[in-house]
Order: sequence, then C-alpha cells, then structure tokens
Amino acid sequence: MALRHAVLAALLDDELSGYQLAKAFDLGVANFWHALPQQLYAELARLEADGLVEGREVVQDTRPNKRLFRVTEAGIAELDRFAAASAKPSFIRDDLLVKVQASDRVGADEVIAELMERAAFARAKAELFGSLLRTLRGDRSEEEFLREGERIGPYLTCLRGLAFEQGNQDWCERSAAVLRERRRARARR
Repeated sequence: MALRHAVLAALLDDELSGYQLAKAFDLGVANFWHALPQQLYAELARLEADGLVEGREVVQDTRPNKRLFRVTEAGIAELDRFAAASAKPSFIRDDLLVKVQASDRVGADEVIAELMERAAFARAKAELFGSLLRTLRGDRSEEEFLREGERIGPYLTCLRGLAFEQGNQDWCERSAAVLRERRRARARR
C-alpha cells in the first residue's frame, strides 16, 4: 500500500485541510498507516497534481487562508483499482522483539522497563480506540451499527487497531512478568 491510498481513504467522508487530515490520521488511520504531517502535505500535492484529489482555497478573516481537499472520481477509481489488487500479508518488524529475543543474554531490567512502557502506551491507545468506536456508533449497539451503519470501514479498521493494542498490552505485560520471574528464580539459586 502506498501513502496515497491511505490519504484517499481518509478523504472519502469529508473535505479536509492538510491539518485536519493529519488529525484524522492520528485518530483513525494511524492504527494501520503512520505518516508525518510533512509526508501528508507532500502526498496531497502529488495527489492533486495527478488529479486524484481536488483542492480549493477557503478565505478566512481572522486566520490564514486554508486549502480543503476532496477525492475526485479519478481518486475513487484509483481506490477501486487498489481494492481489487491482492494485498500482501503484513509482518512484524519491531526493535523491542529483538531486545526480548536477546533478553537471556543481556540486562533484562531495561527490557522489562521498555515492555512496561509499551504496555502503558498500548493501554492508552486501546482506550482511545474504544472511545472512538463509541463515538462512531453513537447510540447504537455494535451489532446494530455493523448491520445498519452507513460507513463501517473506519469502524472495522478501528476495531483492528483496538485488538492490536490489546494484544500488544497483553503480550508486553506477560513477557515482563516472565522475565521478572526468571530473574527472581536465578537470584534464588
């Protein structure tokens, strides 16, 4: 997947400025695609040059003018092509896993501390996803929303983000507990 497809997908529901797009990425898209604001602005310029998004300037009295972007028919056709292509399986590439792999031979205290930091980060992200899911479905139950909601794609990706962060939290806490117990057992010998 290219950043362009993530940007096009983020613009499907609303016309957004670059700043609003960056905020939308932080809240929803970041659970499956990370991009810095500079990358988003550069991608918006490329998408506009390619005719996949259309920008318009909005004059503001008390603030600098801003540009709003929306997906064009050509952009939707590009998303159709992207959706029709087979997706490659994802893989994990994480420095923390390398540290855990080596934890039998290196100082486990630092690894345990990093595992607990990561668990806390995952817990906070899971809470954010839970809040976002409640906002997306409003007064409806999850089952009702999934059956009758107008656009469920953002909800489904948010569910994946929630499951991912809950899995990270569980794994980090369990791994830290195992490393602590092994350290205590060695100290008793």
